[in-house]
Amino acid sequence: MNDATKPFLESAPDGEVGIVRHQDFICDEEFTFEMGVSIPAFQLRYETYGKLNEDHSNTILICHALSGDHHCAGVYSLNDRKPGWWNQMIGPGKPIDTNRFFVICSNCLGGCQGSTGPSSLDPRSGQPYRLSFPLPTIRDMVKAQSKLMDHLGIEKIACVIGGSMGGMQALQWAIDFPNRVASIIALATTPRQNAQAIAFNAVGRTAILQDPGWKEGAYDEGQGPNVGLSVARMMAHITYLSDEGLEEKFGRSRKLPKPEQTLEEMEFEVESYLKYQGRTFVNRFDPITYIYFTKSLDLFDLYGELGNLEDAFSSLTARVLVVGFTSDWLFPPEQNRRVAAALLRAGKNASYAEVDMKFGHDSFLIDSPELSLFIRNFLLDQ
Repeated sequence: MNDATKPFLESAPDGEVGIVRHQDFICDEEFTFEMGVSIPAFQLRYETYGKLNEDHSNTILICHALSGDHHCAGVYSLNDRKPGWWNQMIGPGKPIDTNRFFVICSNCLGGCQGSTGPSSLDPRSGQPYRLSFPLPTIRDMVKAQSKLMDHLGIEKIACVIGGSMGGMQALQWAIDFPNRVASIIALATTPRQNAQAIAFNAVGRTAILQDPGWKEGAYDEGQGPNVGLSVARMMAHITYLSDEGLEEKFGRSRKLPKPEQTLEEMEFEVESYLKYQGRTFVNRFDPITYIYFTKSLDLFDLYGELGNLEDAFSSLTARVLVVGFTSDWLFPPEQNRRVAAALLRAGKNASYAEVDMKFGHDSFLIDSPELSLFIRNFLLDQ
């Protein structure tokens, strides 16, 4: 096992992957995007958990959603109170069992958490790419991940798993690399976004572009369109939740009134929550990456020019599990069922599960015994 496939783990409680650290894969070859523009090289930041077996056949690739990153399990130190975003799902004895599987998660190409993206330096100029960075499609993200798999010596992936934008990547993996993917699990996803989802993304991008700090993308680090990005995140976060979930968590609860409360001050608890989401997002996400990733979601369309979803799956050989969530109104269950139905019509090995949860689109990120059981049972056959 080389250093690239050796996880960094310290002693951990039973069921936990422990202390982890990221690694960086640098591809020195020119990379051409689907839209025809090239960059001379790129980097993907990734983490691994578990051990690669002798024939390199036990790999699970986790694909993150729009605001996610490579850190999906474990902690970075003993004082780290925030484990990876899917920590409840990944670890020894957990549904994605690191006693069996070698788990990889990388920050997508175009991201801002260590992978090459708009905020990275262009080696040709020594300046940040900004808007000169090509718009990455879902297919480009998957293509870059395939280069990482080549680097790690992994020819075939046991399962590609992802939710939302990650589910799009999982589907694209099975379509573009049918001989490399044994199975996929696509959660809370869609074969293409509807007009409402595109509209929400458009408003979020407009909030960024209309912020005086935008400066046509030429803003200094830390001084960009922070208000616009915060508003975009606040609005998007509402689409990730559900009416029932928000009502149960906040209802009409108010913060303690102040004698001279201004219009700008928060009155309801839900306002405080959304402003916190916007404020923390600005501290970790690049505005251009947000614009690009939302555009990547909008452009994703498995129906193609002829509008036939079955055609997209014609070369697919992987086993597929599609999971929808009852309260998801961003990518509702019907859109997930369409994927499974098209796969079955195309004669593929596919199944569909629907989880009754009240947390909206983000339900796939929440600890759920039912979801855990679906994933665990599906992976038993790997």
